[in-house]
Amino acid sequence: MIDADEVAKLCYKCFNQLPKRGKPEAGREWTLLAAVVKVHPGRSSDAAEMEVVSMGTGTKCIGQAAMSPRGDVLNDSHAEVIARRGCVRYLMEELHKAVGGRGSALFRPSDRRGRWKLQPGVSFVFFTSHTPCGDASIIPVTDSLQPGQAQPCHPVTPVDSRGETDAGSSLKRKAEEPNEGRNSKLPHLEEQETKDGGSENPDDRNSHVSGPKAPHEAEPPSLQTDSAEERPQIPDVLRTGAKCVPGGPADPRLSGPGYHSAGLLRVKPGRGEPTMSLSCSDKLCRWGVLGFQGALLSHYLEEALYFSAVVVGKCPYSARAMRRAVIDRCSHVSELPSGFSLCSPVLLQSSLEFPFSQNQARLQHRPGQGRVSPCGAAISWCNVTEQPLDVTANGFKHGVTKKALNTPAARSRLCKLELFHSFLTLVKTTDPSSLPDPLRTAELKTYWDYKQASQPYQQAWQQLCCQVFPLWPRTDRSLLLFQ
Repeated sequence: MIDADEVAKLCYKCFNQLPKRGKPEAGREWTLLAAVVKVHPGRSSDAAEMEVVSMGTGTKCIGQAAMSPRGDVLNDSHAEVIARRGCVRYLMEELHKAVGGRGSALFRPSDRRGRWKLQPGVSFVFFTSHTPCGDASIIPVTDSLQPGQAQPCHPVTPVDSRGETDAGSSLKRKAEEPNEGRNSKLPHLEEQETKDGGSENPDDRNSHVSGPKAPHEAEPPSLQTDSAEERPQIPDVLRTGAKCVPGGPADPRLSGPGYHSAGLLRVKPGRGEPTMSLSCSDKLCRWGVLGFQGALLSHYLEEALYFSAVVVGKCPYSARAMRRAVIDRCSHVSELPSGFSLCSPVLLQSSLEFPFSQNQARLQHRPGQGRVSPCGAAISWCNVTEQPLDVTANGFKHGVTKKALNTPAARSRLCKLELFHSFLTLVKTTDPSSLPDPLRTAELKTYWDYKQASQPYQQAWQQLCCQVFPLWPRTDRSLLLFQ
């Protein structure tokens, strides 16, 4: 049985051991932390050992216009996404060891040619210091929470190909969320000054695009009757900065518990423009069906990889809302291909709060420190041999100069292009006789080609979209044709 406090304690300890670069300034800045923890058999038969294999911090994502057709920009820098992408790096290195005959503590050969599966007794736990943004954050207010409180979901300032920011393009503040997203410290490039002194705000405009309602979304769950365990009459709900996807039902934005509609897909806010980044609640739900390994690594794996448990740190939390967002929405998916299944992770909450949470930053704040704001940098650490630490801002490596923006020196190790190149190296180092069948063709050239060739994964994704998420925004193919 997983102990939530032990998981949180281990993750906080690992974070404390990281270098200072990219960390929040105590009492003035805050961030979110997420991690992937590997659980494996211990030396004694009745004991299990835990090891952090990937960790991420961050609260921001870039707008749609800043996405790169070269795949060299990190689009989503929320902690949960950073931690999952770092875990893909870790899985990639372990597969390198396995196919190279060096032995992997994680993978062993399966009966199918070119396929691998987890070692006996190995599982993965996902930790996040705060309730994921989006649907899981639409939770009833209790006596310990403030009505109308917003969840952390902040964008970054877009950076164009010349390294210039869009500062000052959107400084609207929403009356309903007066304390969130103000005067955030902007991650800035060297030789660059932000015009507004480092202030940024979420894009709080909601999409009210008309369109046919998906069958499963025709009647969003009512928050007024969502809880038999809590008060019959909910005075209010916590706000999420993530907005309903265009083309479907929108939030009523009524006062009190009628502000949000629960159970809907949501995108993270962008500054002055929409984003293509789905909320972390939606992504966790997706990983519960497709696995967290992604399409590329599915070529090598006999089965998708799922989290056996999801642990949330001390923060505003509702077990009912978490289950609705992460598990229940996909509980009826059927006709999944071999290797894919419905995963219902154990949902737990720790009593330990992240020392750099928004709440702790406010408690530690001192006069003269300025406004409390989210940290602009995103940190990735994963258990790999080369460059395990990756600190980014605005989708690029932190501190990169404007002259280096379109060079490899500016790329995060987590961007699509870098992960794709690591995968191609894996393919090249695999003995031709041991290559998975879909990779035995010279017709595969682009990132898009290799993803589409992972047919079981694409079939599972199609079933998920058809049955649950028909409104899930799809990335334009032109952004996926890099090599």
